[in-house]
Amino acid sequence: MKDIISVMIVDDHEMVRRGAVGYLEAQEDIHVIAEAASGEEALRLAEDHVPDVVLMDLVMPGLDGVETTRRLKDNSPRTQIIILTSFHEDEHIFPALQAGAISYLLKDVKAAELTDAIRRAARGEATLHPRIAERVIKEFRVGDPIRQRLFTELTEREMEVLKLIANGYSNQKIADQLVITVGTVKGHVSNILGKLHLADRTQAAVYAWQQGLIQKD
Repeated sequence: MKDIISVMIVDDHEMVRRGAVGYLEAQEDIHVIAEAASGEEALRLAEDHVPDVVLMDLVMPGLDGVETTRRLKDNSPRTQIIILTSFHEDEHIFPALQAGAISYLLKDVKAAELTDAIRRAARGEATLHPRIAERVIKEFRVGDPIRQRLFTELTEREMEVLKLIANGYSNQKIADQLVITVGTVKGHVSNILGKLHLADRTQAAVYAWQQGLIQKD
């Protein structure tokens, strides 16, 4: 008898959830134990059910898929998370993988490929959509200057914010320094992390120092 893989589906679109449930429940070794329409609901349900695998949408109202993935993995390291989304840009891919997702698939994936990815995830094996795999390979290829190129893609204001982050400024202090709102600062910080494929402010600060943006006295 096969071990049953428990799955939770997280997507704010009911029709997407219904379609996935209908197909997955037809598999003898997969059981959908929970559905969530938001990140907040997903965290509550994951605590109750501790699923083996989670299918996670990225763009949802409230808590997004990246932050939900990060918190869920912190609370339940054994749970494997598969990103299932329509977005394939760098600013979505790398934060999601850094947050702890084991696999990244696009919603055009074939049903059989999705079930295979779920089974692989349950075994601790990663699956990447070919388009995503290409981006990851380029990112980590030895000698690839992609990070330096992305560094130059920051806007002038984003560079100002990054310098202040590297100097230990809080969002409020950055807002005061640049005479902008805290909300605007948070938007800039989010863009910086996305463009540089970094997970948090600490990594951004370290990266700024490594790249020589900030010089020691």
